[in-house]
Amino acid sequence: MKLVIGLGNPGAEYAASRHNAGYRVARRLADDLGIAIDEERFSGRFGTGWLPMPGGDPEPIGILLPTTFMNRSGDAARLAIEQLPVADPPRDLVVILDDVDLPFGRIRLRTSGGAGGHKGLGHVLGALEPLGFIAIPRLRFGVGRPGERMDTVDWVLGPFTEAEEVAMPQQLARGSRAVVMGLTEGIVPAMNLHNRDADPRDFDSDPDEAEPEFPAQPGRGGKVGV
Repeated sequence: MKLVIGLGNPGAEYAASRHNAGYRVARRLADDLGIAIDEERFSGRFGTGWLPMPGGDPEPIGILLPTTFMNRSGDAARLAIEQLPVADPPRDLVVILDDVDLPFGRIRLRTSGGAGGHKGLGHVLGALEPLGFIAIPRLRFGVGRPGERMDTVDWVLGPFTEAEEVAMPQQLARGSRAVVMGLTEGIVPAMNLHNRDADPRDFDSDPDEAEPEFPAQPGRGGKVGV
């Protein structure tokens, strides 16, 4: 089984914040795959469906949005890994998070590494390491850095600008495609394709053009029994 964990904070007051970019990419992926994130499991919101695999049968996939608040995200991740049939996390798991060190909309896939100061990712890594999982793939979604006069915490808990929100549908779609490729063709090939600077033309395109690219699979549908 594949598993995607989008990091963020629960509650309406955080829904539009930069720190919730992980939630938003994960939700975009769920929309693209026709997955309803409507279950309360693993200390989070959870949903299952099917991931089309190139040249083969679709595989089950789960999408988890921890509701433990960002700094305790590892609690939800550990519960999911312990209870779901995720055979090989370095191949079958992707964690999605925001990154202030990347300009808005830029994405970076990595096969492993440290937390880079991100408290949510740091807690996930710390929770999974005792289970023997060190190399945890992740997708970082750029939210940019604040100016010198603004605290970083205030920045990430604040909303995107109006111009950024206009561009978000295209950027979320890019993130969704990168996660799908990472899980179906491998993280390294996905890195080679998607770890490029955002095309400036993305910020001028019509949001309605960002359509899902993952058609339903014949003979598959609904939730996965896990």
